Amino acid sequence: MKYAVLFINILIFMACQTNAQTYTIETSLGNIKIQLYDKTPLHKANFEKLVAEQRYDSVLFHRIIKGFMIQTGDLSTKPHADTAQADTTLIPAEIVPEYFHKKGAIAAARMGDHVNPEKKSSPTQFYIVQGRPFSDEEIAYMQQRTGKTWTPEQKEAYRALGGAIHLDGDYTVFGEVVEGLDVVDKIAAVPTGAGDFPRADVRILTIKKD
Repeated sequence: MKYAVLFINILIFMACQTNAQTYTIETSLGNIKIQLYDKTPLHKANFEKLVAEQRYDSVLFHRIIKGFMIQTGDLSTKPHADTAQADTTLIPAEIVPEYFHKKGAIAAARMGDHVNPEKKSSPTQFYIVQGRPFSDEEIAYMQQRTGKTWTPEQKEAYRALGGAIHLDGDYTVFGEVVEGLDVVDKIAAVPTGAGDFPRADVRILTIKKD
């Protein structure tokens, strides 16, 4: 009964969030509607700027790991040269504990800690979490091993919806999918080759402000 109440609270929270400004990512395998978070203003403003400039149009999903995530935003994967000067300035991390790597979370890709100890984000690349469900035992192990803690609602989301719990606290989560998780699953199922690169092109056609 306790878990049922928590899950209902999660669904109510997600429904309320859909009242915020949303964007539709039109892909070659279907549409994904997302919202951006207000407590990550640098990442939100950067994404909105790239969308307004149509920089993401025709970009590939260039890294796909089924049961984990789908990654896109590498402007060099466009079929034609992008002549506009890309801003290569990294974005300061905006890691907010309440934003976590549940299924559908949108987070900024980044270089590893050995060259990027401040966990700064890529100015263009992002990933959408597919993930997998986690058991109580796995969550307890993660808490013991890392010293990190999760709220009851976050734990229930990881149990019921799934996600990538091991990424929490290390990458900036700046939005979430509000419609189209089935499209995320469809993209994640595309066969891949070396470097997790999909064997068949999956592209962002465009991203539109709703």
